[in-house]
Amino acid sequence: MLRALVWLTVCALVAGGLARLFGAPEIADSIWAAGTLVALLPAAWWVLAAVRRGQFGVDVIAVLSLLGTLAVGEHLAGALIAVMLSTGQALENAAERRATKDLRSLLERAPKEARRLAGDGIETVPLEDVVVGDVLVVGPGEMVPVDARITSDWAVLDESALTGETIHVELQAGQEVRSGTINAGGAIEIRATATAGSSTYAGIVRLAREAAATSAPVVRLADRMAQWFLPLTLLVAGSAWLWSGSAERAVAVLVVATPCPLLLAAPVAIVSGLSRISRLGVIVRGGGALENLGRATTMVLDKTGTVTSGRPRGTDIVAAAGWSQAEVLRLAASADQYSPHVLAKAIVAEAIKRGVRLSLPADATEEPGKGISATVDGKRVSVGNLALPEDPPPWAAATLSRATLDAAVVAWVDVDGQLVGAILLADPLRPDAPRTMRRLRAAGITRLVMLTGDRPAPAEQIGAVLGIDEIRAQQTPAEKVSRVRAEREMAVTVMVGDGVNDAPALAAATVGVAMGAHGSTASSEAADIVLTTDRLDRLADAMLVARRSRRIALQSAITGMVLSILAMGFAAAGLLPAAAGAILQEAIDLTVILNALRALRTGRDENPDLSTDTQGLIRRFSAEHDLMRDDLSLIRDSAHLLATGDRVAALTSLRRADAFIQNTLLPHEHAEDRSLYPALARPLGGAEATATMSRMHAEIDRLSHRLHSHLESAEASGAIGVAQSEDLLACLYGLHEMLSLHFATEEESYFALLPGVVSDG
Repeated sequence: MLRALVWLTVCALVAGGLARLFGAPEIADSIWAAGTLVALLPAAWWVLAAVRRGQFGVDVIAVLSLLGTLAVGEHLAGALIAVMLSTGQALENAAERRATKDLRSLLERAPKEARRLAGDGIETVPLEDVVVGDVLVVGPGEMVPVDARITSDWAVLDESALTGETIHVELQAGQEVRSGTINAGGAIEIRATATAGSSTYAGIVRLAREAAATSAPVVRLADRMAQWFLPLTLLVAGSAWLWSGSAERAVAVLVVATPCPLLLAAPVAIVSGLSRISRLGVIVRGGGALENLGRATTMVLDKTGTVTSGRPRGTDIVAAAGWSQAEVLRLAASADQYSPHVLAKAIVAEAIKRGVRLSLPADATEEPGKGISATVDGKRVSVGNLALPEDPPPWAAATLSRATLDAAVVAWVDVDGQLVGAILLADPLRPDAPRTMRRLRAAGITRLVMLTGDRPAPAEQIGAVLGIDEIRAQQTPAEKVSRVRAEREMAVTVMVGDGVNDAPALAAATVGVAMGAHGSTASSEAADIVLTTDRLDRLADAMLVARRSRRIALQSAITGMVLSILAMGFAAAGLLPAAAGAILQEAIDLTVILNALRALRTGRDENPDLSTDTQGLIRRFSAEHDLMRDDLSLIRDSAHLLATGDRVAALTSLRRADAFIQNTLLPHEHAEDRSLYPALARPLGGAEATATMSRMHAEIDRLSHRLHSHLESAEASGAIGVAQSEDLLACLYGLHEMLSLHFATEEESYFALLPGVVSDG
């Protein structure tokens, strides 16, 4: 309909112009008047529809200006206004279609059917008929219809619909796959673990529908602006008529004050922002949440699973005299295979990562709060929070001290009633968390608060690294809600969490943000914003987009209003005829709507664009970090052995550490200096952005060379000398700390720039 209206009004304007050119002014006026009437009818309908919705705004000015041009015989101006109205509406509709493209594509891609194995054949069934346990077939290029586990040997999957990341992932049999993922390989079989309605993609679609249907506060602000703009327009038009005695001036004022698509620039900017955010793997329930996120100044964060990975990992293994670290880990992980506890899973994962062959346990029993006991290779092994003797051995006392300082949890290992070792586990900080906090500060967050149910020690350690303003540990869900409400009373507050216990606090905040990739359904349902990818830095991206969209929306609306008011002044003074005013108003409307569409583009404060080659380099060095991280413990283990006086074992460990440094670590560092850092110079604004890392490489080189010299001296004499022990010990501890800091800094400053790569360090 709009396309036909545009054609009719444009044809009327052109035909009238041709008639005037060939000396038929009466025919020209008749054609222009007809074009005015063609636009007047739908314009009147739009006004009536708005009034029925309880809205009364600037569309009234459009109708009055069309009627005015007909009344005073300004037929050319009427034809121009008709073209302006029709093209403006068409432009606004096209802009909104473009702005909502990503949201609509999300809805349109939702699968309607699934192919289910039935006996010896395959049947196509409605998606709602799929139940947990059904085996489904997903062909190449098809979307996984429900949350499931892979039953095929392996699968290649594209998770970009969920995460915004185009990197393909490979999963093996038994691994979980979320609905919404695209099969990028051959046909696979999956076993449903959830129904369609409770699966990941269905939840995202529900959020997207809400996002498309919700109006933002900034849009309501535009409506309020229209409420005073209309009486102002009528006042200026009436004053011009009374002052000059010319109805033409009043009509000219009405013509230049006809911003029908003008105030639609605000919702276009907001919807553009929603579309931009959806590409980042962030689902926003609606414009209201986006606008509130854009003006928030306080952020409250949960700890576990939000700023930390939520997946504990082994940080160290301590063995008693006569036992090796490998054997302690093997026995503990073998016993823990039957335990569902998160720490037990972390111990098993650590053993698998280190290539330890596990034995099948027997007679396993588990006591809540204590741990598991099982028979492994004829030995009775107990792992967990075991009671220590009144006078613990020195190594156990030292382990307790280290655990307190490192904010780690200790899993003690007992074999046949004898304490033989301990495994220290910690929930590591997300590598992208420090950089995210800095970007949030730059985006306007002035207060960061951490609320956690964890102990004070780990919370304070994490808070110190992130620069948190206030830390509240050992908080119950009710206390979290109370604290969030108190923060909300003082400022617009964002709450970020992932667990079931965070859902009430998310609902209590001005804006609730859920880590939805691995978080609970309850927290996602309670949240206004869901991060569908397991990356905290997407929160900073979303906030920057929200602030930019809100700024552009207000800028577009206010600029258009100011320009219209200035034009009204010239028209009231008789300096701007109605026809010229119509052309000017069309230019104003077009300008502000195009300006609103800027919200679709990447802002300056968002992550820099990286070339394909640079992304490849980051992936390479990030993968090398993951491979080397466990080997860094060789350096620390050598120091521990030397510190306890076991120089023979320390020399053996030192040989392994030196081989790792010379053959793996240093080539990696040198390759970064040669290839990665120069590639990052352009997107990061110059070579100075990586200068600090290069300086750290030089210090790593120096300490590595010093360590190698100590090893050569020890090899020449057959043992580590007493005279060299002190300097060697300082060198080992210093190198380990330097490398740990260097890895963390690179991961948060450089590797986190790449979509899809946040190392789980």
